[in-house]
Order: sequence, then C-alpha cells, then structure tokens
Amino acid sequence: RHMLVQAAAKTWAVPAKECTTENSHVLHGKTNRQINYGDLAIKAATLPVPLATDVQLKNRKDYKLLGKRITGVDNHALVTGEPLFGIDQTLPNILYAVYEKCPAIGGTVKSANYDEILKLPGVKYVFPIEGNDHPLELTSGVAIVATSTWAAFEAKRQLQVVWDETNASKDSWDDLLQQAHAIKDKPAEKTLHESGDVDAALDGAAKSVEAFYSHHFIAHATLEPQNCTAWYRDGAVDVWAPTQSPGRGVTNVAHTLGLDADKVTIHQTRAGGGFGRRLVNDSLCEVAAISKHISGPVKLQWTREDDMAHDFYRAGGFHAFKGGVDEAGKIAGWHDHLITFSADGKKPVIAGAPRQPAREFPAQLVDNFSLSQSLLPLQTRCGLWRAPGSNTRAWAVQSFLHELAVAAGRDHLEFLLEVMGEPKWLPPQNPHSLNTGRAADVIKLAAEKAGWGKKLPAGRGLGLAFHFSHAGHFAEVAEVSVSAAKNITVHNITVAADIGPVVNLSGAENQCQGSVVDGLSAMLELEVTMENGRIVQENFDTYPLLRMPAAPPVDVHFIESDNPPTGAGEPALPPLAPAVCNAIYAASGHRVRTLPLSKEGFSI
Repeated sequence: RHMLVQAAAKTWAVPAKECTTENSHVLHGKTNRQINYGDLAIKAATLPVPLATDVQLKNRKDYKLLGKRITGVDNHALVTGEPLFGIDQTLPNILYAVYEKCPAIGGTVKSANYDEILKLPGVKYVFPIEGNDHPLELTSGVAIVATSTWAAFEAKRQLQVVWDETNASKDSWDDLLQQAHAIKDKPAEKTLHESGDVDAALDGAAKSVEAFYSHHFIAHATLEPQNCTAWYRDGAVDVWAPTQSPGRGVTNVAHTLGLDADKVTIHQTRAGGGFGRRLVNDSLCEVAAISKHISGPVKLQWTREDDMAHDFYRAGGFHAFKGGVDEAGKIAGWHDHLITFSADGKKPVIAGAPRQPAREFPAQLVDNFSLSQSLLPLQTRCGLWRAPGSNTRAWAVQSFLHELAVAAGRDHLEFLLEVMGEPKWLPPQNPHSLNTGRAADVIKLAAEKAGWGKKLPAGRGLGLAFHFSHAGHFAEVAEVSVSAAKNITVHNITVAADIGPVVNLSGAENQCQGSVVDGLSAMLELEVTMENGRIVQENFDTYPLLRMPAAPPVDVHFIESDNPPTGAGEPALPPLAPAVCNAIYAASGHRVRTLPLSKEGFSI
C-alpha cells in the first residue's frame, strides 16, 4: 500500500501524505482524484521497497477486510463447470493414456498381450515402461495410448500382464495386527522421550488404566482421480497437472526423463482434492515418460481403482498405553508404546511417529512420562494425509486422557484444564509452540458454546477433545446419540480455535467445517487393508465416504488473538475423532479403541 501511494503521488505530482487509500484505490481529496491499484501496479513495482520502520500497520479497530467473510474467487466458475481442473485439460491432436502397474508394489513387467491390445478399437500404442526405481516417480508398468479415454479404459480391462513379483510387497494387515499384539506388552525397541520415573509412578498410582488403540491405513480418495497432461517436443516437456508441489514436480520429471530442470515446465491446475496425495508427483512422471515415447501430447487418466491401489496411504498404527492417577485424581504417570512401521527397518514411515517426541502432548505437562517405539516391516507406500501424524495421535492420546479422567471420577473438562495448568508457552517458547493459556481458552469456549454439563436424554452424550498442531490451538465438542443397535447420530460439532487474527472468515470457517466432515468420514468406515501386498478395497463400494445426510452441523468460533496468524485447514481435523469417541462413551459406556468405528460394530 505504501508503494502504491508513492506511485499515485508521483503520477499526480502531489505529496504522498495528501493521499489516502480505500476500496483498492488511492485517493487525493484536494483534487477529488482517484486511481485503482491495478493501474498503479507497474509503476509501484519500480519503486524502492520501504523500510519496516516507515510502514504503519492499521489498528484492529480500523480493519475493513481482515476478519470479514470474502467469497471465493472461483465460486462462479466452479458451480458452472468451467474447465479449471487437471482432468479438464486438452491440447490439439491429443491422445489419451492409461498406465497399468503391478497390484503389489515393487512388481515389474515380465510380459503382456501387447499384440491383442493393439488390435482393439482406438488403440494407437501399447508398450512397457521399465521405471526408474524411485518410489516417488516412475514405477514399472504398461502404457496404453488411444484416441479416447473410454477406448483406453476398455483396452486396459482386456490387458493381461505377467508380473515378476520377486521383490514385490507381501504385506498383510492381519499379519501386521497379529505382530502388534504380540509385542505390545514387551519392552519397546527404542525410547523416544522419557521424564521422571514412570514405573514408580504407575506402581504407586491409586488407579491404573491399560489400553490398546489400533487405527487402520486410509487412502486419500480424492474425488478427482490422479491425472495430468504432457507434451514432449524438441527435447523439452510441458506438463499440465493438479499437483500440490509443482517445484518438486519439475525435479521429479527432469530426473525421470534425464533432462535439465529448465527443460521442464509445469502448468499448475486446480486440484479436485489433494490432502497430501498430490504432494507426490508419480502421475506427472508417468505421463511425461509416455509423451516422450510417442513424441506427442497425451493425457493420462487413472481409474478410481488405480487411485485406490496405488496411493501413498496414511499409515495405520497402534498405541499400547499404561496410565495412572493419584489419590487426588491427577495424572501420576503415562506410558505410550507406539507401534508403527518402517520401510527400511531404521526409521518410521512418513508421519508414523512424531518428529519431536519431547514436544508431543502431553509430554511437557506430565511429570512422569515416557514415549517409546517399535517398528514393524512394511512395503506398502505411506504418505502425508490431512494433519499428518496428528490425525491419529490426537485420537489415541485424547481418548486415553478421557479414560484417565473417568478412572479418577473427574469431569473431563475440569481434568483437561488441570493438565494445562497455568498459562505459559511450552518450549521452545515461541508463537509456534503450545501455549497452555491459549489451549485452556479454546477448551472453555468450545465447552461453553456446546452447553457442557447440560442435561441430555438417555443414550446421548457430549465428548470433548483438544489438540495443538500446525501452530493452531483447537478444541472440539461432539454431541452424539447411540442406539441399542449401535447406530450413532452426530447431532452437532462445536469447534473453538485460536489461530491468531482471522484473515478471511468464510475461508477459515470453510476449512474448519471441511476438516470436521473429512475427519468424521475417515473415522466411521474408512479402512485400507492389504493381502499379499495387494490393496483389498477397490472403489467407493468398499471404501464408503460420508454421505450428505449424515454430515452434522458444525459451529465454528474463533478467539482472535494477536499472535501470528496460522492455518486452519489441518489443525481442525485431529480433535474430531476423540471428541466423537468420548461422546460415544458418555452416551453408551462403550470405549472405542479401534478406528474405523465400523470395526467395533457402529454404523451411522
């Protein structure tokens, strides 16, 4: 704004101090002139950037845009079906491709019925691709290129590939679950963080609780399956893709094709869902390799079955908890034996374990605390899913915290606030670490807005949970009914958040509401299981996303603190599952220790 004012003053040859700004215009009151920011932008860009000391920010009371509801710039284009997405792209003389990979990750092509496929209607090319042994780039497979997506899909249905599965995954969820149960009570392989004397604290506890929590792998299942378009020509390639990481995409494609990075251009389109899946650019590498092979423009389209079978899944995992409370009903000791997975036997899979265990809630707030880890071997590919790591740990930790509150005979709200203690920044004591005062404030606000303590009919209960992640303090309360047949109804979700000043209120509310719906969908019925390295779930008939009639109202409330602003799209998700599960306990007395809920007989 300072630079725009300077540009206007130069344009009019008037002192800058006589100019004001309003509604994206610079105004000169003495001469009743005005000019919009767009017309000033080029001139303003040539001016020196002002020193921070020369710029005066508005006071909160003078905000005219910040904190207001501002509509999305693409809303009209979205609802009228304009071609914004990767799947909408087209080029002159374009062909259409599919790519068949081994259903067990790590398998390679031995042979296929190429001659038969080449005779099918619309098929122009069919050929194997070796792959480059990079797990995030190009996997061995067979490409079919045709005159339409339908022709390519039809040919793919008739493709018969003989796979070499010598080095392919043999993963089985049932085997992994059995292994986890076998080691849960044994000493862990590694201690991640320990403080105090946990064993002594648990031995001396007035009441003790032990619990084993288990959660399944899940897929991203973006509504727009993976797709992208490429045109390789003159030793360079253009790629049109709904990627979340275009810079990394340039590197991946260049490495796959053996090109210099300046020979790769990524045209980023709108994505029909990402949630971390499109941080991986495997489909870009596939289409680039196919386009280079045929020396022409081509669009690659995955089927829904491809999308389910070749995801980078949110890792499943297990928590074996031991906890105790003292005579006063306070936490005496806490031990969490985390059982997760490893591809190399040395480090956990992505988001399988906390990167900073000493800062993982409630490590900094419990005197006698330990977090340990054991690893199970895994070949199934894992990746980032909305609120990575936090999306599962919050469920287990906040549910077990409620178990301790129940064991102590304490109200959960009172118990949770006591854990937070006096207001303070926890190490490293900066705006991106947990502040117990901010945490307590959102917990109290969520409870107040949800009517915590109100009288409810039989079979209906409230559940509370808090989590700090991605620099956001979030508390949520779920109101849930449970029938005798274990059918649940989620009546309402109340969200309270402190993410600093809210820039766009409609966007922030949308992110929170979307997180709640996404989290509820995941916890109800979604699971990915493996057998002989193959993903069992193939489509939405066996991977049922939440339907609109089951989506509850979501009331969102913000505490607009003066702390630096942070995001809302990820930290709003983790508290959802424990809030719902704690409400199920309040309504029915049933303690949920397995996700999805369908594994414990619940339905919606």
